[in-house]
Amino acid sequence: MSESSDQEVLRLADLRKSYNVGEPTQIEILHGIDLTLRRRDFAALIGPSGSGKSTLLNLIGLLDQPASGELLVLGQATSGLEDSRRTQLRAHTIGFVFQFHHLIEAFTALENVLMPWMVTNGKPDKRMLDWGRSLLDAVGLANSEGKKPRELSGGQQQRVAVARALVTRPALLLADEPTGNLDTRTAEGVFKLFRRFNEEMGCAVLLVTHDPRLAQSCDRVIELVDGRIVRDEVSKAR
Repeated sequence: MSESSDQEVLRLADLRKSYNVGEPTQIEILHGIDLTLRRRDFAALIGPSGSGKSTLLNLIGLLDQPASGELLVLGQATSGLEDSRRTQLRAHTIGFVFQFHHLIEAFTALENVLMPWMVTNGKPDKRMLDWGRSLLDAVGLANSEGKKPRELSGGQQQRVAVARALVTRPALLLADEPTGNLDTRTAEGVFKLFRRFNEEMGCAVLLVTHDPRLAQSCDRVIELVDGRIVRDEVSKAR
């Protein structure tokens, strides 16, 4: 692991989020969230539908801004950042894996993997091409770099999405129901990939799931109910 496993990656301090601010229909969705993640953390975020999980994930991923409170990424406070700086910070420090892979059909597997890097840096050089290939190799797709998404199975496409999320060597990987559309065997393979990169790259993992078995396979379980964290504990499986 290249970075200290105890390094703080994310800290939320009294984070609140409201919708329809200033209107009669204003409603607070998140009520003072406090949370810290370190590089060693491999955590599940669980809770019933409507509990605020997606809202919280959007805030952590810097895709939305809180009404109040502070969110720090690698010690950098984000509340006062301009949009361009938030975008830059997100691109360099956070990887995303969603339930639907969202690969670009016109691009090859390798081009899809490299896309987050190319958006900010342009055409990849040999070093980045080699890194993209090594990630495809790591997810078991070394011989598929030239294939388009339609030539890959659903599980293979999701593995491409995992490699894509890691191409910028993020400090934090956010996974939103990443195995929801996969069969049990493929889901277990994707989960093992998350484990591997958490241990080898020092990439903190926060995995949103409705699957209690998957949650208990994580080292830490964070439960959100009605916009509040009601449980944050080490998993019994650890």
